[in-house]
Order: sequence, then C-alpha cells, then structure tokens
Amino acid sequence: MPAMLCPSCGKMISSDVSECPFCGQRRPGMFGFANSLRKIGLQVEIPRLIVYLCGGLYILALAIDPQAIFQPRGMMSLLAPSSKASIIFGMTGAIPVLVEGRWWTVITAIYLHGGLLHIFFNMMWVRQLAPVVEDMFGPFRLFVIFTVAGIAGFVLSSLMAAFGMALQLFGFTLLGGAGYTLGASGSIFGLLAAAIAYGRRLGSPLFTRQFMQWAGFLFIFGLIFPGIDNWAHAGGFLGGYGMALLFLRDGSGEGSGALVGAAACLLATVVAFGLQLVTMIGLLF
Repeated sequence: MPAMLCPSCGKMISSDVSECPFCGQRRPGMFGFANSLRKIGLQVEIPRLIVYLCGGLYILALAIDPQAIFQPRGMMSLLAPSSKASIIFGMTGAIPVLVEGRWWTVITAIYLHGGLLHIFFNMMWVRQLAPVVEDMFGPFRLFVIFTVAGIAGFVLSSLMAAFGMALQLFGFTLLGGAGYTLGASGSIFGLLAAAIAYGRRLGSPLFTRQFMQWAGFLFIFGLIFPGIDNWAHAGGFLGGYGMALLFLRDGSGEGSGALVGAAACLLATVVAFGLQLVTMIGLLF
C-alpha cells in the first residue's frame, strides 16, 4: 500500500485508509489520489496560469472586435476591448447578474480586463502577491482564496449598484457599485487580505504592516481615480480575509478539504466559461 503523511497530524499512514488512525481525519488520502493531486498542485504554477488565462482572454477580446483598438478613449482605455467584446466574454455587474440573470459572470469577469494598463498593473500584482500567498497557504488554498475573493467582490458590487439605484429613486445618492464591471482586482485585494490575516496570526507586525500599507494605497488610488470599482475591492478584501481565517483556524497543511475546495472552484470556473460560451454563440449568431 502506498504511504503518505496525514495532512492533519503529519503521521505516516496508508493513502487508501478511510480515516487517519491517529487523529481521525476523514479520507486523508482522497481515496488514494491525494499524493497525485498534491504533486499536480505543486508542479502547476497557479500564479502563472492566472496570468496566462487573463492575457489570453484579453488578446481574444481584442481580436473579436479589432476596430476598438483604433478608438482610444483616454490613457486608461488604451488598447481596450470594446464593450461588446467584454460582454461577449463574460463581463459582470448589476445588469448582467441581476437584470439578465447571468450569475456565472461573477467568475468569468475575474479573468477579463478593460485595457492595456488595467491588465498590466493587475498582472503585476498577481505575480507579486500570488507566490507569497501560495507559500503561506499552499497552491490549492491560493486558488480558492483568489476565486472566492473575486466572486465576493463582484457580488458586493452588483448588490451595491442595485441598492444605489433604488436609493436614487428617492433622491438619495450613494457611492454605488457597477452596472458593468470586470477585472482581477477584487481577487488581488483578497490576496492582500489573506496575507494580512496570516501576518496577524503569525504575530509579525512588520510583515502585516507592509501588506496593510499596500492595501491602503490601492484603496486610496481607487477612490481618487474615476472608473474604478471600489465595492469590488472591498468585497474581495472581505472574501479573502474570511477564507484565510477559515484556513488558519484549521491550523494544518493542505489536506483533503483544500483539494476539494480547489476542485470545486475549478469546476465552477469551467462551468461558468461553458455557460458563457453558450451565451457567446447566441450573441454572435
């Protein structure tokens, strides 16, 4: 029988046992597949895959409506995909989610971007933060944090947009969410929040302060410059912090729970893009 270390207690056990005899962890070997899945997670560089997926979708969005490339609308919209292309590929917001019922776009929009500078700065942050969070939590938990934070950001933004529009009917104004929105910034704020939670648990004020300063700078940047979805940033931060606390409460390394969580996020992402592909065919033809 192949052996493995129990992800909960670290004792040597058989990979096909239904329960760890030392700590009681259920299905520690994921029916014998845990070692193989863990090796895949270590070999596949999640941060690089995120960058490649975002870059590939950005190029495809430009290619599907190339006329938009020659219609610059300002520095931040330099080489920006058209609104039509962004909607086709799965842009989210209050209108797609709450009006049109395309709830899966809260996942697809994580990997879409609205211009060259938008994707450049976001991918810089992903390359900077994702490996750090991966070292803290492991590759599977990194992917869960990234996905959940992105979803949380877009859900909050969509809800606040609807709430803001409702208040405007009664003459009140509010810093509302977005009717249409896209980008990985909510997930990036989730990575920052996860690093802050880890630093606080570690009891390292210098470490925590560094990430808090970065988060504060980005929040202020979003408030100063127009066209930035601050509610998505806030929701992503809360989502990432919440997931980090759940993982830190566990107190052990990546176990079967992390594998299941990452698999669920991957399945949700594949299903979301599949549903968007069906929608895309309808929009194009």
